[in-house]
Amino acid sequence: MKRGKEKLLVLVGPTAVGKSTIAIKLAKRLDGEIISADSMQIYKGMDIGTAKPDLRERERIGHHLIDIVEPSEDFSVAEYQRLARATMEKIAQRRKLPILVGGSGLYIRSVIDELEFPGGTLKSPVRRELEERAKSDPKSLYEELQRLDPKAAEKIHPHNLRRIIRALEVIKLTGKTFTEYQKEWQKRESIYDLKMVGLSLPREKLYAKIDERVDEMLQKGLLEEVKTLVSSGYSRAITARQALGYKELLDHLEGKRSLGDAVQLIKQRTRNFAKRQLTWFKQDPRIKWFDVSNKTMNQVASEIIDFLQTEGFLPGGKHWER
Repeated sequence: MKRGKEKLLVLVGPTAVGKSTIAIKLAKRLDGEIISADSMQIYKGMDIGTAKPDLRERERIGHHLIDIVEPSEDFSVAEYQRLARATMEKIAQRRKLPILVGGSGLYIRSVIDELEFPGGTLKSPVRRELEERAKSDPKSLYEELQRLDPKAAEKIHPHNLRRIIRALEVIKLTGKTFTEYQKEWQKRESIYDLKMVGLSLPREKLYAKIDERVDEMLQKGLLEEVKTLVSSGYSRAITARQALGYKELLDHLEGKRSLGDAVQLIKQRTRNFAKRQLTWFKQDPRIKWFDVSNKTMNQVASEIIDFLQTEGFLPGGKHWER
């Protein structure tokens, strides 16, 4: 089915910039529903550390693709692509505006553009063998990727075991490198009637917000949330081992570092993550950026709506509630 005429609003930006708050305001005023494009919010029980939207807001405004799998389960971007597109069709059928929101650039591109993902099953023997190696000798996986696909290795962080394993799995199952598949990604031709907006802050302000949010997460009970995951048997799950905030606190609980050191490491790694997010998104010329500094969230939402009206994305002659 060709989806080219379906409208889709995409809201992106680095972590802690305020995407969830703006998305809810836009959804209220534009009669929309929100589809999460966050690779960690899909997991149940990982709430505080992934900054899931407040439950009350999720009940008032439709939110989708949050809390859909257990932390121990594998989940691929291809599966996300399928679920997100199916969800968008249902939202459009209800005559609502789908709003794709998140900071996971790979998830967003999988939905908006006609991209094919390499074959391979989530439970393949190759995947299981690589995951077993990751438990005992993770460094060797990255070294193997450097040998087999050096360009992919340059783009993947040495500690990002999920992506390293996936890249190696592609090579072993298809005989083609991840880089060969990614050449198709140079084209940016959306299958939707698309508008993309991005939220930004000056780096110093963004980093300060990140530090504040990490402190707030700890006050809300992030350490207790990690303890619950451990008691539920998820401490060895590769998802929890890779998620920012969780892996550092897991190391603390295992006696590998003090709580203070773990917190500082969370802040530093989150700042590094935000920098990588911005690098990814800045490569997409379709994104219209809005600086949110020194503005209320309502002001930012109004600016975005004005832009959408100017671009002819919203129906003319209609008064959009402020």
